[in-house]
Amino acid sequence: MLREKTHDLKNKEQHTRKMKFLNHTITPLTERRLNNFKSNKRGYWSLWVFLLLFIFTLFAEFIANDKPLLIQFNKKFYYPIFTSYPETTFNGDFETEADYTDPFVAELINEKGWMIWPMIPYSFDTPVINLKTPAPSAPTTQNWLGTDDQARDVSARLIYGFRISVLFGFTLTILSSIIGVASGAVQGYFGGWTDLLFQRFIEIWSSLPTLFLLIILASVVEPTFWLLLGLMLLFSWMSLVGVVRAEFLRARNFDYVRAARALGMNNRLIMIRHVLPNAMVATITFLPFITASSVTVLTSLDFLGFGLPPGSPSLGEMLKQGKENLQAPWLGITAFLAIAIMLSLMIFIGEAIRDAYDPRKQISAYKR
Repeated sequence: MLREKTHDLKNKEQHTRKMKFLNHTITPLTERRLNNFKSNKRGYWSLWVFLLLFIFTLFAEFIANDKPLLIQFNKKFYYPIFTSYPETTFNGDFETEADYTDPFVAELINEKGWMIWPMIPYSFDTPVINLKTPAPSAPTTQNWLGTDDQARDVSARLIYGFRISVLFGFTLTILSSIIGVASGAVQGYFGGWTDLLFQRFIEIWSSLPTLFLLIILASVVEPTFWLLLGLMLLFSWMSLVGVVRAEFLRARNFDYVRAARALGMNNRLIMIRHVLPNAMVATITFLPFITASSVTVLTSLDFLGFGLPPGSPSLGEMLKQGKENLQAPWLGITAFLAIAIMLSLMIFIGEAIRDAYDPRKQISAYKR
């Protein structure tokens, strides 16, 4: 009995500490925003579905790969996903990396051990051999979504393509937000000639035909992930400048900003500590829409053939395959559904975040 009472007291103390920690970290304003976000059921469940899909694709190498996850040979364990092993390791003839899809290598390993394969035994660039019909082949139990016109497994390319599209969108959103917020902050806070010159530059820069310039630049140099990211960053940073500039123009004459100036605080600290938090409210609501726009531009470039290098897993390249192979409708349908679901989830999440930061909904929720 004494032990049970001691255990209950410890649990109550731990619970009390947790509640105190949450009360200090979650303010009433944050709590109302979370409740508003959860009240938008479509956006709330879209967030969970998107996170599950994204986390699933993060482990693409463990789900779709032409290398075994684990090999046991001669009572030793090998991990081909992390380390390259020559064929001679398994009593083969060549010093080059072992091809585990080769029946000869597979027979050598199975004689003295075993292999554990991923759920999909193909990578995004693995050609599927011994197809019963010419490529592109229809979906089968071996290739769940069929193969494309180069005999590559569509399901493997879908998993890798989803991951690279989302990572590209996230990276571009973060970098463009940093540049856009900084530019809008400088314009709005200082005003005057600084604001005037920046606005004229943005008007000229934003009037350039972005997609055409990206196509021209991508055709001159061989595009890579980072080069394409840099080219798109040249134009995507302007999406947040107007919003942040308006917030800084509005807040720079507030009493607490004037008081901070009077106390001798420098402009950089005033912008970061006092004005930027107000601007971040509007900025956060735009982020999911910017990410969706980034993914759309990447898909468009890949579809036109000016995106990622040839052979890269890309949803835009899958759409192009569907257009060029109308006799294989599973290619176009798979790519269309993947892009439509991804963008729809992002838009629904963005709408829920916008509702969460809507002051009118916060007031109504507070009154209830």
